[in-house]
Amino acid sequence: MSKKHIIAVAGTGYVGLSNSILLAQHNEVYAVDVIADKVQMINEKKSPIVDKEIEEYLKEKKLDLTATLDAEAAYAKAEFVVIATPTNYDVKRNYFDTSSVESVINIVKRVNPKATIVIKSTIPVGYTKMVCERLNYSNIIFSPEFLREGKALYDNLYPSRIVIGVPEGEKALQEKAELFASLLKQGAIKQDVEVLYTHTTEAEAVKLFANTYLAMRVSFFNELDTYAESKGLNAKQIIEGMSLDPRIGKHYNNPSFGYGGYCLPKDTKQMLANFEDVPNDIIKAIVNANQTRKAFVTEQVLKKAGYPEKKDVVIGIYRLIMKANSDNFRESAVQGVMENLLNHGVEVVIYEPTLKKADFDGVPVVQDFVEFCDKCDCIIANRMDEKLEQVEEKVYTRDIYGAN
Repeated sequence: MSKKHIIAVAGTGYVGLSNSILLAQHNEVYAVDVIADKVQMINEKKSPIVDKEIEEYLKEKKLDLTATLDAEAAYAKAEFVVIATPTNYDVKRNYFDTSSVESVINIVKRVNPKATIVIKSTIPVGYTKMVCERLNYSNIIFSPEFLREGKALYDNLYPSRIVIGVPEGEKALQEKAELFASLLKQGAIKQDVEVLYTHTTEAEAVKLFANTYLAMRVSFFNELDTYAESKGLNAKQIIEGMSLDPRIGKHYNNPSFGYGGYCLPKDTKQMLANFEDVPNDIIKAIVNANQTRKAFVTEQVLKKAGYPEKKDVVIGIYRLIMKANSDNFRESAVQGVMENLLNHGVEVVIYEPTLKKADFDGVPVVQDFVEFCDKCDCIIANRMDEKLEQVEEKVYTRDIYGAN
């Protein structure tokens, strides 16, 4: 495959930037964003997000990649336009906010209607078919992403599978889908990647059901841990004994304060919304379980701090990030616990070295670690860190694998 294809990617978050770099190894790629600082960083071969492989590839690899603020110019010359813009969940509408996706479609429809649009943003089940009919534009396929935060490019270089949804009966789009799949495989290091072609609505369902299953697994091990802590049992021993069963395995089994991040909270809520007229018990339980876990963790933290007997307790939040080697605060589970603590009227402070401001949503940020530790009666950490070992007696965490 020697021909270079021109590809525009809308959005430079985890999904957009990792796909841009993957494809730019062998093709001419334009990464489009609305934030000038991000565009400048990418063009200077610096990553605007924390991801080891993205940082290395930008710095060391020969990439035909240009970041730009000029969306129309990028889309006008592209054979493929990949949409990787954010689709946050709108609780009022009970639906993903897909306005950024539709904005890109409308621009492409106007400046380059022959381009094949590949939606990689997470969308509701049935969305592609609906938007094609509503906007009278059928040149759209859907290809879900299965990426981890901080490991996005790695997961594109070693993909578990490639799934592409094509409108039923569209032969020309099927050929485009096969070409796009070949471009993804061309950039990957893993050989023999399995490719699954489905209809668009089934591909959308694959993404939401996959993430909802992962959220269910996180919730299961969290509820196991809640039981163990309530009954004075060793959660690690129980979990390790279960996880040795190859049917269960050792992934997604480390207790936390709840599932969070870019995908799982919003995708589970959208999945539940899609089940609105379908009988279900498990799906609604997965959504509810996350709040139950945060409420339990809150009560345990207050107990460890000596509240309510001691009224003037100070609770420290050690890191807002979702996981180690990440810079993502969005929907992190510890924020839910923090909100619960504030609702109890206790004083809360944050230690988050990536934050350079005095507060986060009105909660004071203490920049000095020693001062932070001295100030707090109890420090909560979703994931343990070697820095906390010196004040281990103050720390509340359910991380069974610790700093190692």
